[in-house]
Amino acid sequence: MDAEVEGQGEARGGSESDHLPRWEGKARAKVNLVLRILAREEDGFHQIETEFQTLDLADDVSIQLSPSEGVSLEVTGVPPGDLGEAEDNLAVRAARSWLEVHADVMGSQGTTEFPGVRIRLHKAIPHGAGLGGGSSNAAAVLRGLDELFGNPLGRGRLVEIGSTLGSDVPFFVLDESRALGWGRGDRLLPLSPLPSRPVLVALPPFRISTPRAYRTLAGQREREGLGWAGGRLLEPEELNGWSQVMDRSGNDFEAALERLHPELLGIRQTLDTFGARPARLSGSGSAVFGVFESESDLDRAWRELRAVLPEARVIPTRTAAG
Repeated sequence: MDAEVEGQGEARGGSESDHLPRWEGKARAKVNLVLRILAREEDGFHQIETEFQTLDLADDVSIQLSPSEGVSLEVTGVPPGDLGEAEDNLAVRAARSWLEVHADVMGSQGTTEFPGVRIRLHKAIPHGAGLGGGSSNAAAVLRGLDELFGNPLGRGRLVEIGSTLGSDVPFFVLDESRALGWGRGDRLLPLSPLPSRPVLVALPPFRISTPRAYRTLAGQREREGLGWAGGRLLEPEELNGWSQVMDRSGNDFEAALERLHPELLGIRQTLDTFGARPARLSGSGSAVFGVFESESDLDRAWRELRAVLPEARVIPTRTAAG
């Protein structure tokens, strides 16, 4: 089978087993420039309104088709076992979901001499920090497999599959630098890219699980009698430039989680002091990011954070511009 690959991925050949069809690409991190947590549904999920923005910070993803059935995973760049069991990894689940849907859609036409998938991830995106690394890996696998087989499912079906894996996966499937998201993140509107700006991502030495973040937010709203209000519809024309994004930026998790972890507020205030606009928690944390106008402002913030929070990991990157 000849593999023709578009976009960030590319088909490659090598020697021995590497002659099998392969796709390689990037899985970018994201931040939430806006994140509103809305009403809780009967099944426990919350509606959201968000503005996604991708970063140059990215994992490397390689997919190689195999004549042996099954999905395997190799991970580098993190300590062994840091991502948990392979069976639970979103990239593995994405590959299995794609293979199942492909078989259902194609029927007998879906028969192939390559029923197996070997996935290799080189991790650069911190795990469990609200930067979407696992979701981005899953989306890259969905896109890569579809390209290797000639795009039989198409982007719309991939978004549907992604929505069953996680609320951030559909955005990454779109492969856009910026988008508005509603519902569970599966209702999406791509936005025009903004000019690339320097970004500093700071990670304190702890993680915050998504369920714990929602419980903490629910507790705060209950104590303050706020309830789960409806959202204010985000309009694309309100977000055409960085100054407009700064004016509307916000994250509903911040107040509750910063009370639980004051270090988060300290990081955000430091980023703000050195010129970050905006400076926000990403997702449900624990990553805090700042968008700067200049590299010099970023460098000053980087030096300050390294001095006052030596135990934190501080990563310079940029917003993706397309």
